[in-house]
Amino acid sequence: MPDRPIRPWPTACLLPLGLFVALPLAAAPLRQQAQAFAADGRTPLYGEVHWTATDRDDGLARLVLYTCADGRPFARKTLWRRDRPQAPDFQFDDRRSGYREGVRSDDGRQVFVRADADAAVASQALQVPADGVIDAGFVEAIRAQWPVLAAGDTARFRFLVPSMQRFVPVKVEPVGTERWDGQAALRLRMTLDQWFGFAVPATSLVFSADGARLLEFAGTGNVRDRRGRHPQVRIVFAQPPGPAAAGDTLERDLARPLAADCGP
Repeated sequence: MPDRPIRPWPTACLLPLGLFVALPLAAAPLRQQAQAFAADGRTPLYGEVHWTATDRDDGLARLVLYTCADGRPFARKTLWRRDRPQAPDFQFDDRRSGYREGVRSDDGRQVFVRADADAAVASQALQVPADGVIDAGFVEAIRAQWPVLAAGDTARFRFLVPSMQRFVPVKVEPVGTERWDGQAALRLRMTLDQWFGFAVPATSLVFSADGARLLEFAGTGNVRDRRGRHPQVRIVFAQPPGPAAAGDTLERDLARPLAADCGP
């Protein structure tokens, strides 16, 4: 399979893939910054710049830039709308290692992964189950199950692990309500829904009390460290998405070159 970018889904979807808020049609793209910390919650690792769009003809729904301490981006993720918001097409590229993964819709859906810049792209056909969740679509899946979670019950779905090229069963359970940075919130716990799930670190998620906005993610990150490992991270979304400042545009961030190294 040749190494090429995903072709966007050609038909506009009725539901936007907004990761944090529901947006009206024809709304201007919204921008949000987030900060990833080490597991101790204090040591900064990298920044994130999130864009959410709804009215692009190419079907692009989200863009995420992963940034060095000096603001230079080193990785980029793009997501395109599909008929189900919880299962978008996406592509993630990390310039530092050449790692790439994603899902595309060329002659049927395919999952692909490239271990590094010198490796070939490995891809295979992908059958998405009815409860299948792909990448950032997990937030849409949780929103769809919000009445269940808010009532104290467990939600279950299957999450795609691109490096394994298959879906794995996970369950999400409410931990309890709390105050998060002064606002009402619900903390959730996501674990592997298999007998050996105890051996896999749990993921902690904090959502606003209405389920509309992700406030915090704590668990295994998707950005690898210098040794190629997936570290435990805490990602904080301190501010809600909002209009971009003058000079900040989604088009600019789509075209920005990625840094091969963030430095020491």
